Parts: sequence; C-alpha cells; structure tokens
Amino acid sequence: MEKSNREHWETVYSTKTPQEVSWTQEKPAISLDFISSFKLDKSASIIDIGGGDSLLVDFLLDLGYTNISVLDISAHAIERAKVRLGEKASLVTWIVSDINEYQPMITYDLWHDRAAFHFLTTPSDIRRYASLVSNHAKNLVIGTFSKDGPLKCSGLEITQYDEASLGDLFKAEGFECIETKREDHQTPFGSTQNFVFASFSEVSKN
Repeated sequence: MEKSNREHWETVYSTKTPQEVSWTQEKPAISLDFISSFKLDKSASIIDIGGGDSLLVDFLLDLGYTNISVLDISAHAIERAKVRLGEKASLVTWIVSDINEYQPMITYDLWHDRAAFHFLTTPSDIRRYASLVSNHAKNLVIGTFSKDGPLKCSGLEITQYDEASLGDLFKAEGFECIETKREDHQTPFGSTQNFVFASFSEVSKN
C-alpha cells in the first residue's frame, strides 16, 4: 500500500538527521535577503510553508521578527525545530498541516516557501496553492527546483519552474514579480541542486 504524503514525511523526519537530507542549509541567505528587501515592520506576520526544521525561523527571530508561523506536514519536523529553539519556540506559531488542506485564518504580510510548492504536481493542486497565496498573502517569496534542477526529491516527483513560469502563475493571481534569482544549493553530501527564487507583491486592488 502506497504511503500518504504525511506518512512519507513523518518517516523522513523520524529516521534522518539534517545532514542526511538534501535541503538542509546552514544559512538560508537568499530567503533572508528577499525577506529583508520588503522592509517589513518587525511585527509583520510571516509564514514559512514547509518550514520543517529549517533554520529560517532561527534567523528571523534573531533579526527581531515577532510574528512568525511555521507550517509543515510533519509533526516530527516541527518537534525537532521546537527542541532546537528551546525557550524561543514559544515565540513561534507552529502549524502541523498538509498545505493542500490548510485554511489560513489571516492574511499574512509575507508568505515564504522554499520546500513545499514544487511537490505539487497536479494542475488542480498548483492552482489551489496559487489561489491560497492570492487570498491570504500580501507578499510572496518562493523558491523551487528550477528546470536545471532535480526531477525528484526525497523519492517524490516534483514540478520544475523557471522565472517565466513562476511569474505567469502568480501574475494570474494578482501578483507582480519584483525580483528573481538562481541558486546552486550545495547539499550536505556534496551534490548541487539548482533553485529559482522569486519575490512578489500583490497588485493594488484599489
């Protein structure tokens, strides 16, 4: 019987260390640069989609942001991040949810995703995600596997993007692309994965 998405990721995070998964970054520099470029107030609401036990939340806390949420499908991943942060974990809103099932209660000042979006492979799931961002985010920073990147991650099929396809997708949902950037991510075990990042702001609805 095929595992569900949740079972797959719970297994990954309960059996592998950060040095045994490809996505680990010592410092998410491009994400931090894009986020800081918006010059948001430190009380701005920021959500990291598929944040898992990423260190992005650590750096955002160190920079003084006070309204951070981290969403991940894996409870194991969230628990690892909480243990790592210790007392600081209480400063973060933790959400265990499949992004396909997530129903935000607020509109976020900034929506960040370097982990979840490229795992959506059906047109309906991709459209739902884009609509979710449109309805619940003012600004977006997204990083995905590029068309020069891998075809799979953690044994799962992914969807590749380039600057044009990312731009077209979110432009259709009322966003304007501000900046794009490529990154050759070095995995903990020495391989290279090419990512494309883009930042967006919602077009004024006035």
